[in-house]
Amino acid sequence: MVEDEEGFRDRISTISEKGKRVWIFPKKPKGKLFNYRKITSYLFLTLLFGLPHIKYKGEPFILFNILERKFIIFGGIFWPQDFYLFAIASIVGLVFIILFTIIFGRIFCGWVCPQTIFMEMVFRRIEYLIEGDYNHQKKLNSQPWNKEKITKRLLKQSIFWLISFFIANTFLAYIIGKDELWRIQTDPNGVHYGGLIAIVIFTTVFYLVFARLREQVCTTICPYGRLQGVLLDQNTMVVAYDNIRGEGRAKFKKNEDRKENGKGDCIDCHLCVSVCPTGIDIRNGTQLECINCTACIDECNTIMDGVGLEKGLIRMVSENGIKKGIGFEWTRRVKSYTALLIFLFGVLVSLLVTRSDFETVIFRLRGTTYQMDETSKISNIFEINLTNKTRNKYNISFKLEDKRGEVILETKKLILEKEAVIDNRLIIKYPFNLMKDGKKLITIIVLGNGKEIQRVKVKFIGPMM
Repeated sequence: MVEDEEGFRDRISTISEKGKRVWIFPKKPKGKLFNYRKITSYLFLTLLFGLPHIKYKGEPFILFNILERKFIIFGGIFWPQDFYLFAIASIVGLVFIILFTIIFGRIFCGWVCPQTIFMEMVFRRIEYLIEGDYNHQKKLNSQPWNKEKITKRLLKQSIFWLISFFIANTFLAYIIGKDELWRIQTDPNGVHYGGLIAIVIFTTVFYLVFARLREQVCTTICPYGRLQGVLLDQNTMVVAYDNIRGEGRAKFKKNEDRKENGKGDCIDCHLCVSVCPTGIDIRNGTQLECINCTACIDECNTIMDGVGLEKGLIRMVSENGIKKGIGFEWTRRVKSYTALLIFLFGVLVSLLVTRSDFETVIFRLRGTTYQMDETSKISNIFEINLTNKTRNKYNISFKLEDKRGEVILETKKLILEKEAVIDNRLIIKYPFNLMKDGKKLITIIVLGNGKEIQRVKVKFIGPMM
């Protein structure tokens, strides 16, 4: 590493010394890894835009309806009562991100993150198509506002807005469902002012993110980029420049023995910097702006191949891998996080498997105690709350495990609709002579369409005698 280049750590690459935005015009990437990225991105985009339109048993396959507190994930319906599952799933996700970052650095950002996929594989590709590669873009940016510049910029920004509108509609489809979204789009304007305003707001946000903020989301807004400095260590596999092999840098001369002349393999072509979407020089070492998109690897390998030098001057490697020539190691830190992740994932799976499709809450009516009739039977009044998480309708009834008692519902017929919640009351009568010390633990069996669906234990009280 060149000592006088340490000043790059004083500020991010997209901010000048005066604190002004430095607009990035990255070179159009190409190469083997970029082709793999394109396949990954197009698969992701297909899933992203396709999932809201897939239905399972008449319901969306994926839905995050925050307004109605209803969530459907891969066809399974979840309600607020299942919030503990989301909490555990979030912990599992956090541990996975930590483990993944410890092993592979920020490669998620460059290959799977929606921000990067939309920016590099959609908006940037349109920009290349309209304005040309980075040199043409720089030239267009510096020239006065003539007919060519106005036409290209207007066309580009119009397409950006249309794509943002499409993304906003897809985003809303995940929240309210495609059917409700279609009603907002097709009904008269005055019927769904709230929905139309939401679409415009989301469209504007997405447009500003991809047309103006761009890489600033990755370098200054996204918290994950800041966390990587804490999570990375000397054994983390990251996109890195082999400074041992590459220094000292010197221009390429044909038929020259570079080692004999004390030169490294880096020919100082600067293309690894030109192709970087965040504008950094990877030769300065690991930096928070690097999203591990591997564009510099493709570019460097192309140059190395062209000048007859070994590929891999820039590659996925750890700091220890460069210094000691070793590959990935299962360190104690990696093993610990792996064991923790496996344990938490096992807990989550077991909770999902044992999760009930029904939630029954029964508690004694507030302000009441007990009553005794002329047959020496004690009665308690209970409130019941039933949640049906399934897509089936049920005729609900109750009975006691101990057949010497009886259950009387407040209503003669209790219908629990699909994906619904109902409240009601019931009276439990139980012989006084079967109680001990004025209390009894009673098991209530909940029946749906005549079949047992759940058992609930309640505390039954009576006189102390």
